Amino acid sequence: MQIEFTAALWQWQVRTDSWWFVTVPPEHSDELADLPLPPRGFGSIRVRVTVGQTTWTTSVFPSDRDGGYVLPMKKKVRQAEDLSPERPVTVVLETIDV
Repeated sequence: MQIEFTAALWQWQVRTDSWWFVTVPPEHSDELADLPLPPRGFGSIRVRVTVGQTTWTTSVFPSDRDGGYVLPMKKKVRQAEDLSPERPVTVVLETIDV
C-alpha cells in the first residue's frame, strides 16, 4: 500500500529528549489499522518513506495523541529537507511486509 499526504511537523518533548513526528491523517491511519500485518512491537508498521529527495525505512506507530499513526522524523531528514516545526511536510509512505 502506498499513500501520500501532507501534515505539519511537530515536536514531542520527554524529559530532556525531544522527538519529531508527522501525524498520518485519520483516513490513512484507518487504512493502515485495517492491514493484516504480523504483530510487531508497540503495534508498529514497517514503511519506506520519501520526503523531498530523501528516502528511508522506518516504522509508523499508533498514537494516543490523535488515535491514528505517527511517523518519526529523523534529524538527518529534517536537516536534509530543511523541515521546520508546524510547516507542512509532504510524505509518500509505502508499507513493507504486507
